[in-house]
Amino acid sequence: MDNGGARRGRRVYRPRAEINVTPFVDVMLVLLIVFMVTAPLLTVGVPVDLPQTQGQNVSEPEEPLVVTVTREGQVYVQETPVELDNLVAMLVAITDANPEARIYVRGDRQLAYGRVLEVMGAINTAGFTRVALVAELPTEGPAAEPE
Repeated sequence: MDNGGARRGRRVYRPRAEINVTPFVDVMLVLLIVFMVTAPLLTVGVPVDLPQTQGQNVSEPEEPLVVTVTREGQVYVQETPVELDNLVAMLVAITDANPEARIYVRGDRQLAYGRVLEVMGAINTAGFTRVALVAELPTEGPAAEPE
């Protein structure tokens, strides 16, 4: 009887062949939250100081193509730098030669007006008809006053 009692009190632990998914789910949820927070910040990566205007926001159902002209006059398509001579060829390749593709031109407020017109002229000459300038809404307060 003593042997039987000792045998029942001792447990034998054997390794399980199961995967514990709880840490995996925890890591995936943290990554999901990180991507949800950072995704809106990754829209356009070329920093530009946009001019301010009183216009209404335009909502578009499709993602437009963004052409940015920096303060130094460098032209970017989305986040890729491109020479003005190669701009039209790149836009035609990206849009599959669709003249109805929406193209937004962002120009730095310190940039000479003529440089932005050069870029817009090159885009219009290529046959793109839906070209628009992008500006920021003015902030309230003394910063909104004209200089």
